[in-house]
Amino acid sequence: MTFDMTSTGSLLLIEDTPSLQLVYASVLQNAGHRVDTAATAAQGLAAFRDGLAPVVILDLMLPDRDGLEVMQDMLRERPETRVVVVTANGSINKAVEAMRMGAHDFLVKPFDETRFLAAVENALADAPRKTPSQKTDRTMRALSSFVGTSGPMQDIYSRIASVSRSMATVFITGESGTGKELCAQAVHDASNRADKPFVPLNCGAIPTDLLESEVFGHLKGSFTGAIQDKPGAAQAADGGTLFLDEICEMDMNLQTKLLRFLQTSTIQPVGATRARKVNVRIICATNRNPLEEVRRGRFREDLYYRLHVVPIHLPPLRDRGEDVLLLARDALTRFSREEGRAFTDLAPDVREMFRRLPWPGNVRQLMNVLRNIVVLHDDEVVTRAMLPPEILDAWATVTGAAPAPGAASPDPAGPAPVNALDALMGLSLAEIERQVIEHAISTHGGSIPKAARMLEVSPSTIYRKRESWKGRD
Repeated sequence: MTFDMTSTGSLLLIEDTPSLQLVYASVLQNAGHRVDTAATAAQGLAAFRDGLAPVVILDLMLPDRDGLEVMQDMLRERPETRVVVVTANGSINKAVEAMRMGAHDFLVKPFDETRFLAAVENALADAPRKTPSQKTDRTMRALSSFVGTSGPMQDIYSRIASVSRSMATVFITGESGTGKELCAQAVHDASNRADKPFVPLNCGAIPTDLLESEVFGHLKGSFTGAIQDKPGAAQAADGGTLFLDEICEMDMNLQTKLLRFLQTSTIQPVGATRARKVNVRIICATNRNPLEEVRRGRFREDLYYRLHVVPIHLPPLRDRGEDVLLLARDALTRFSREEGRAFTDLAPDVREMFRRLPWPGNVRQLMNVLRNIVVLHDDEVVTRAMLPPEILDAWATVTGAAPAPGAASPDPAGPAPVNALDALMGLSLAEIERQVIEHAISTHGGSIPKAARMLEVSPSTIYRKRESWKGRD
């Protein structure tokens, strides 16, 4: 990969160890870059202000000042500058802090030439070529897909706008249905990679034995069924963003390969003998607690710290106040237009219900409820009588009122186990299995990964079974 350096200043390297400064400068010059060097914070800031360096390689341990302070000064003066920070192995927490403060990437000593050049070239490729006003417009467009004005969501918008200029890995957490993929797409759309591919990959929906091929690709004949070469998601996202959803579902062996990919920016398709370089930004998401997965030995600790650089936690719908009504009205208008209905608003008692319901399935559950109403009814105002039985039952639980009409009355003593089994008699084992799986999915607000954990099976098992049921329905 080459870059036209004629329209920009030289790279700026700030490193106080003479031998390392010489080595780093030599590597950059041999790769065709012009380099200015400095050994102290004072010299580095002077060179920065005198030049037009698009990328600064900054050692965080300088003799006259803390490197984080130097970086902050630079970004205040020229926010578009891409800063690659360098730190010793024992100071990785400081590098992570730098990423959260606006650094583009970080290098931990010792690092090899490939990783060094990849970090610099990625920073150059991501350097802005648009005016600040265009950047602002792009961020506003990226955030326009969100609905909500609550305090928690304002914090999310601010975080997305801030992190979009960086190459830092974004780790999105939140309950199922809170909009993690929407958030990942917004980060991509607000970045300088917006015109490049955004490639989502659900790690929980792909069988374990095919996941490596899906991520890194494969060559024809590399395994049974590989009838032609296939580029993986990482190659498809070259120049853009790779979104790894349900990252905690990823097989441990593939986690090792993903860590190597993050460290080298190279991929090696299944069956290939040589690796190839790609320029990809990683965004990942999970509805689990990733640190708890690390403690349980299901997620590599080193991968967690490599990925968990800029965390974004999406709040559940029940914590977003009046946003639930904004979302409901927006969806009601959209669905009514699509279905040719006349709905425009919610009745007062329905608005009160929506505010107070816990919404375990979050925004996704709210959308499903409104779609159900619009498809089955036609009026101007959504009334309580139009709500699905499960919503009325949930409201009864919240208020302690009687259950919805037609719902089974609870038996204070609880049903005898034999009665529950009697209800399944006459069904085939396959039919019983389907009922149990569908009930588990419904119980968890439509989340297949959560249902899979409850049933102690892989999410891919449930996805395959549901696909097989489609052929029978």
